[in-house]
Amino acid sequence: MKVTIIGSGPSGMHFARTALERGQAVTLIDLGNRGPQPPLKGSAYAALKSALPDPVSYFLGDDYNGAELPAAPGAPPSAYYRMPPSKAHVFARPPQFALTEDGLYPLISFAAGGLAECWTAGAYPFDDTDLADYPFGHTELAPYYAEVARRIGVAGRADDLSGFLPVHGHMSEPIALNDASASLLTKYERKRHRLNARHEIRLGRSRQAALSLALGSRDGCTRCGRCLWGCPNGALYTPAQTLADCLADPRFTYVPGRYVSHFDLAPDGQIAAVVSHPAAGGAAERHGADAFVLASGALNSSAIHLRTIWHARRETPRLGGLMDNRQVLAPFYNPAMLGRAHNPASYQYHQLAVGLPAKGRGHYVHGQITMLTNGSVHPVIQQLPLGLRTSRQVFAALRSGLGVLNVNFHDTRRAENYVALDPDRTDATGTPVLKLRYRPTEDEPERIAGAMTAMRRFFFDLGAPLVPGMARIRPMGTGVHYAGTLPMSAVAQEHSVNASGQSHDHPNLWVVDGAALPFLPAKNLTFTLMALATRAASKMF
Repeated sequence: MKVTIIGSGPSGMHFARTALERGQAVTLIDLGNRGPQPPLKGSAYAALKSALPDPVSYFLGDDYNGAELPAAPGAPPSAYYRMPPSKAHVFARPPQFALTEDGLYPLISFAAGGLAECWTAGAYPFDDTDLADYPFGHTELAPYYAEVARRIGVAGRADDLSGFLPVHGHMSEPIALNDASASLLTKYERKRHRLNARHEIRLGRSRQAALSLALGSRDGCTRCGRCLWGCPNGALYTPAQTLADCLADPRFTYVPGRYVSHFDLAPDGQIAAVVSHPAAGGAAERHGADAFVLASGALNSSAIHLRTIWHARRETPRLGGLMDNRQVLAPFYNPAMLGRAHNPASYQYHQLAVGLPAKGRGHYVHGQITMLTNGSVHPVIQQLPLGLRTSRQVFAALRSGLGVLNVNFHDTRRAENYVALDPDRTDATGTPVLKLRYRPTEDEPERIAGAMTAMRRFFFDLGAPLVPGMARIRPMGTGVHYAGTLPMSAVAQEHSVNASGQSHDHPNLWVVDGAALPFLPAKNLTFTLMALATRAASKMF
């Protein structure tokens, strides 16, 4: 069977790898933006400032676009960090792509590896509660979580979070905790019985798709602090690594530099060909296959599906059910680190996590704990209610104990949140552009307030209080966990797929990215997308 996959993100690459392992010939069509390789492999984050020939350009960009400037009066507050210039290629859009935004302001990627080239490597399996709206439970997914963990390396251990994060096969030893995270976990373990009696929140080790020891051609983490800027030794997994593995297989054909517009349909509803344009402009090309796999990310896959309908019938339906995780960033301080020198030798992303179980009809709330060990600090300094010089002095004194809690909330499919084509705007190919519309639930402020009250009480009793007045509710879309527009459905219906991702509209089409999710838990979805794609390919072949 000849299989053509659209997109090289986590779903597409793990579908491709599974298909190749089962003897199939695979073609992958991708725009495939690429950026520079991380420089000076052996250098730690702090050393780059003196070792690089042009550190200003590397850290701040040629036009200083890497600086997070103070927000204008009346505007939403500045973020606590932003993506560095070395990751700009991940978010670059081709001239053919245009978007109308209404209430959701997404990050969209056409990079080789997709948005997961910038993920924070949180690999959290869904449990039966998370999967209640799916046509299967955790037992069905467990072997595929284990297979993905074997391939990419997922670190973690059984602890107080295991009731929320099921333990799976091939779990490796976590990277050594940085000083601040170790102090926090020691506090929790010392106070566990009292904390567990007073609070429902549990604390434990994050699940990380990052290596403590070498795996294949990838080295283990050297704690160089360069995770956000691009791991120089491959310890932090990205889908581009799986793409490199697939390129070594003679049955794999990679076709980069192509912007996929839509599918051509046969009279019986089957996909006849995928239509793409050169990213730099030019005539369309058609690529035939026996089976087609949409793995471009929920928004891009939805756009391709909608453009297919428009080209076939000049119709512009809405795909309801658009979802994303609302996130709240809340800085905290651990006084036990006061007076201790800042140690930059650290894995940069979250090493600890917290979980707040569901109450009644609510859903689990997930939090990731990141210590401010490395990275640009000016976004934090500029938001302190002090002058610049005093803010720098205060920050330097407190830095070793400062951290940020990233609290994630679930989302549900609702008809009023949708993707569609905007008939009032057309792209460079003459096709209506994608339109997004999102509105939060009426009870969202109450749910956020309740969860954050619980978090404040827990962290206060833990001895690491949240900093008053500095929590930030992030704009919708910055969660980057888009889902729900072509959902799994046990009953065949328009614009949906079956339990294996096979389209109910087009029998030779599979949708294996976030578009197929019928519910979005509070957890990072990337690990589950890889498991679902592996499962879909396993059942297909």
